[in-house]
Amino acid sequence: MDDLAGFLRTRRSRVAPSAVGIPTDSRRRVEGLRREEVAHLSGVSVDYYVRLEQGRATQPSEQVLDALARTLGLDETERGHLYRLARQRRRAKSPSGRLRPELLRVLDLVTDAPALIMDHRLDVVAGNRLAGLLYGREMPGLNTARHIFLEETERGLYADWEKCTLDVVGHLRLAAGKYPDDPRLASLIGELAMGSKRFRRLWARADVRSRTHGRKAYQHPLVGLLELHQENFALPDESGMELLVLSAAPGSPTEDGLRLLGALSGDGHPTVKGLPVTNVS
Repeated sequence: MDDLAGFLRTRRSRVAPSAVGIPTDSRRRVEGLRREEVAHLSGVSVDYYVRLEQGRATQPSEQVLDALARTLGLDETERGHLYRLARQRRRAKSPSGRLRPELLRVLDLVTDAPALIMDHRLDVVAGNRLAGLLYGREMPGLNTARHIFLEETERGLYADWEKCTLDVVGHLRLAAGKYPDDPRLASLIGELAMGSKRFRRLWARADVRSRTHGRKAYQHPLVGLLELHQENFALPDESGMELLVLSAAPGSPTEDGLRLLGALSGDGHPTVKGLPVTNVS
């Protein structure tokens, strides 16, 4: 699904020659750096670097990878991705994805914020009641990548739809580099590529992103704009899953919106002590 050669080509095309001290003129036709320029700046032979980009050289040394990462200006996430791609002969097994029952109890304890558990394919394996109300559906079975690219639009649930698509593709790129032999992940990527022009365009860029924390905005059809802060907690059992908690700033309109959302029943009506209220002024 992903390889070292393709990643090097896309990163090379993004480095401005002027950023590394190479003068340019109007006759230059190459976008980014030339292969020989990357080789020279990294201290490797042109022939060896060409073989890397053609997939004919395997297992580059730590020193070579470090030099390439510096030349290409890779950030920490991209550097880790580069190393994984270079070591794909030692392929990681796909996580089992088994959900311990204790984790479900943890979800039930989170009552004032949407919380869900998601695997590396962006499949939601469990969620609390408020998460179900936020997404308007049962949590198990929801795949957020499929939801964003194939079911939602710029005017849907995701107020920052374009940013969400960047995050999703970046995450799936990382997952593909870590678990290249995962058939379900490959199938999902193929489905998204077939069904979404934007996904195909973003996938071709080969960008990688890690999910840790940040702002997430939702335009909920019942309670309006919810500006939430997402925190991702990697579960410590090598399951490949993460706990995501979406919290609101104290005293904010979003906190009021979540409180109102939590007061709704599954059919969108307010409840009092769990009982539907049929006459609301």
